[in-house]
Amino acid sequence: MNEIVEERAVELGEYIVAHKSTVRAAAKKFGISKSTVHTDVAQRLKKLSPSLYAQVREVLDVNKAQRHIRGGLATKEKYKKMK
Repeated sequence: MNEIVEERAVELGEYIVAHKSTVRAAAKKFGISKSTVHTDVAQRLKKLSPSLYAQVREVLDVNKAQRHIRGGLATKEKYKKMK
């Protein structure tokens, strides 16, 4: 059971780095919750593969810095469709 979780954490990390993915997009792709993705890449991956963790952290930090922009664009599109 534990090996499966560790493998998933590494797969998630590799997916996030390869696709510059958000936690939400990775969760949707793997069919798991955002909380699980975050736990896997923030806690488990740090212990399993520190170098991959560092790469994932960079991607997630960029996503965090840009999220207010993406949220604003999504709201703009929402109200544009309502008209």
